Amino acid sequence: MRSDQRTPRRVSRVVLMCGPAGAGKSTVARRLEEDGMVRLSTDQVAWSRGIRSMPLAPEVREEIETELRHRLVELVAAGTDVVLDRSFWSRSSRAEYRQLLRPLGIEPETIYLATPRDVALRRMRDRALAHGDDFRLSEDRAAEYFDHFEPPTADEGPLSVVHP
Repeated sequence: MRSDQRTPRRVSRVVLMCGPAGAGKSTVARRLEEDGMVRLSTDQVAWSRGIRSMPLAPEVREEIETELRHRLVELVAAGTDVVLDRSFWSRSSRAEYRQLLRPLGIEPETIYLATPRDVALRRMRDRALAHGDDFRLSEDRAAEYFDHFEPPTADEGPLSVVHP
């Protein structure tokens, strides 16, 4: 191979898990992790820091998000597939990550868990704070999060909708 020829860089697959609390995002993200993707989770980082209650204080949430964004860019630069395990509850939060990834040649896909409200709220009630994917929210907070969730649409980019 001539010195001016380079092997093309592998393009990473990046998945944005999307859904309100209790939708089942972490379950699907863990399956993707088992298939070889690296899972980046706000909840897991919080748990590793000894945090056992949600929601996070704004400054802690921002610190964790900055850490995860940095790690995402490193992984994508290395050609690693990544699943982002967080709610992506607003169109603007999804757009921020698309904007972050676009200069890296990545068009992330969104996997939206269209879980019924009663199922998501029941799952939140049943959580036991046993591990980093098991944070509990008050019933009022979980309902508020569900009711203010902005479902993704196909015009945002690649989208798969899962009806659990």
